[in-house]
Amino acid sequence: MKKVITYGTFDLFHEGHVNLLRRAKALGDWLIVGVTTDNFDMQRGKMNTCDNVMERIEAVKACGYADQIIIEEYRGQKIEDIQKYGVDIFAIGSDWEGYFDYLKDYCEVVYLPRTEGISSSQLREERPAVRLGIIGTGSIASRFVPEAAFVGSNKVVAAYNPDPAERTRFCEKFRIPVSADSPEALFTACDAVYIASPIYTHYEYAKQALEAGKHVLCEIPFVLKESEAAELLDLAERSGLVLMPAHKTASCPAFNHLVSLLRSGPIGEIVEVNASVTTLTDERSEKLDAARAGGSMNENAVFPLLPVFKLLGTQWESIDFFAKMRAGVDIFTKAVIRYPHAVASFQVGLGVKTEGNMVVSGTKGYAYVPAPWWKTNYFELRFEDQNLNKKYFYPYDGEGLRYEIKDFVSCIHNGSHGKLTRQEILRMSRVQELFLAGKNVYEI
Repeated sequence: MKKVITYGTFDLFHEGHVNLLRRAKALGDWLIVGVTTDNFDMQRGKMNTCDNVMERIEAVKACGYADQIIIEEYRGQKIEDIQKYGVDIFAIGSDWEGYFDYLKDYCEVVYLPRTEGISSSQLREERPAVRLGIIGTGSIASRFVPEAAFVGSNKVVAAYNPDPAERTRFCEKFRIPVSADSPEALFTACDAVYIASPIYTHYEYAKQALEAGKHVLCEIPFVLKESEAAELLDLAERSGLVLMPAHKTASCPAFNHLVSLLRSGPIGEIVEVNASVTTLTDERSEKLDAARAGGSMNENAVFPLLPVFKLLGTQWESIDFFAKMRAGVDIFTKAVIRYPHAVASFQVGLGVKTEGNMVVSGTKGYAYVPAPWWKTNYFELRFEDQNLNKKYFYPYDGEGLRYEIKDFVSCIHNGSHGKLTRQEILRMSRVQELFLAGKNVYEI
């Protein structure tokens, strides 16, 4: 049996892909198709893929030419695959002419003619760019605009701040064409809204944007009441709009691999999750202003709640908070969440500093994610037998916002949902609400 192997991203699966696979199949008896993972695409600088890896695999499978589909996860894998599967011919499009000649030491290399007039890049360029409008022009918005430039199919076209001077300064700095003097003016200019305003304004701005028919990416924490979160999610669903909390860790390549890896059981049954997010903040900062919904829980709790919910679920039995208060806000809070067969705890602080790592403990070993774990590019699995320890490295480019922007734009184009489930979004708001209501809050 003559085996042929080919690789590709196969984004926006089209006629050119079909022709490539048909020609590759004709070279032998068995065709193996390697589909790149989302993480590998990001490592190679591909931030503009539109379909996720599962959608791309299904498209390759549906065309009928692949006898076997494998995943390509890292550089250098092609040689290993050729040897592992006993491949006779490596086939690839002629646009790679000469690039893979080094594989001739392992098998025959064939460059196949590409289909002229069509490509994934061309199809992506033909897709209408999502016109983004920004509400709020503070520090996070100033990081958002440069990050958006790394993601395809979007363009920041408008910004709004109730302060005219700040709005003008921001638009001039980032060359944003529309300096909107009202939310309504912003909505007129854009297809989707990024809300980067203070926490206490999120609900009203998100509701206005959704009622105006705009997709919404809202900075975290999303809202501080479960009922408000449910109302906004229901409104988005009824309107066929994307509503996504801007949780960059939820879109982080390393974090997503960590979750999928741990859920497959390498450290056994997960018994505890512990994570910390603390910073020492200027006492004059708005983050410590009670009138502006400041405090450690409001600012940071959504970060450690993410791994807790992803690994242990959202149906906890009890939750207790131990808070150090100052001027009406918590400068430090430790939360303990009890589940039927596990426990979770986290520390958040704006006036107290701790080690910002995460440890997930299991019956066979544990996962260690060093500080700052919420934007990690590296983690370890550790065991009693240290010879079994394994380290994992992943890209974390720039500010990390590009990952959530990519997810948001993809959701708009594909009609899909973000990395957070409805229940996770609701329960995050529920935890915030319980704390603000003083439920099981003990001052220290």
